[in-house]
Amino acid sequence: MDQLGLLIVSLAVGVGVGVLSGLLGIGGGTVLVPVFKLGYALSPIMSTATSLATIIPTSISGAISHVRRKTCVPSLGVAAGLGGAITSPVGVWLATMSPDWAIMVAAAAVIAYSAITMFSKALKAPKGKGAATAAGEKAAGACSGESSAEEVEARETAAGTPGARAEAHGAEAAMAGAPAMPAVPQMTRRQLVMGVGVGAIAGVASGYVGLGGGFVMVPLMVSLFHIPMKLTSGTSLIAVALLALPAAVTQTMLGNVSWLVALAVAAGSVPGALLGARLIPRVPERTLRFIFSGFLLVGAVLLALNQTGVM
Repeated sequence: MDQLGLLIVSLAVGVGVGVLSGLLGIGGGTVLVPVFKLGYALSPIMSTATSLATIIPTSISGAISHVRRKTCVPSLGVAAGLGGAITSPVGVWLATMSPDWAIMVAAAAVIAYSAITMFSKALKAPKGKGAATAAGEKAAGACSGESSAEEVEARETAAGTPGARAEAHGAEAAMAGAPAMPAVPQMTRRQLVMGVGVGAIAGVASGYVGLGGGFVMVPLMVSLFHIPMKLTSGTSLIAVALLALPAAVTQTMLGNVSWLVALAVAAGSVPGALLGARLIPRVPERTLRFIFSGFLLVGAVLLALNQTGVM
């Protein structure tokens, strides 16, 4: 393939990765590592390093759009990002000490685990209209006096959790005829400390396998903080933008980044991430979870097949 053809393909790959990044809250590494390894014939360590370098502008672009649209929890994103920024160089150091096959196997295993976790949650999510619309119908019933005292008390008790507050906001929007976007919950000090811990785990994984960390953080944010996927995407991107920076700098100093490839792909991923963030309000919660899990599973399978010599 000539240089012009490679540039066009890189831009197209970047746009696709950017859309998925803005929509799902991942830096794009789950696609970029397999693409760089299989399509660009980069070594495993260069694939992970170049992925990290590409992730930063992609994540920043998507995060800015999410903050403007209030489709994220900035405080949690910053807390997780700071935790990950501290530990991501540790992951890079571990990668330099590991054989190539171990890096790819670890990447495939972690991605597959996250895919299965999110898929199970997608199966349990409400069907049809989605949780926010269902909450709106319940709230409408409450306004017309159809709820019992026990139901009202239960709703008031549950209103202290981020997920419940988000559903309540969706209910108000549904009754007003507006798009049902969750409210941005206020994080407690304990939750922010937990966020730092989540980021620390994602940071090690990110530095080691060259992924942004969203593949770890998004499932954990849904599980631990009960935040809707419509808010976890932007929150994760804020964290990814912060935690990927030290790891990318470390990989650059080690000479492992292919900057020509990284810049070409980033030229497409930056506008793609803006588009993906715009699509968030239009995609149902359950659909987001299925897309996320399916997307991760494909990446894991591709890496595993390549490492075993099938591809």
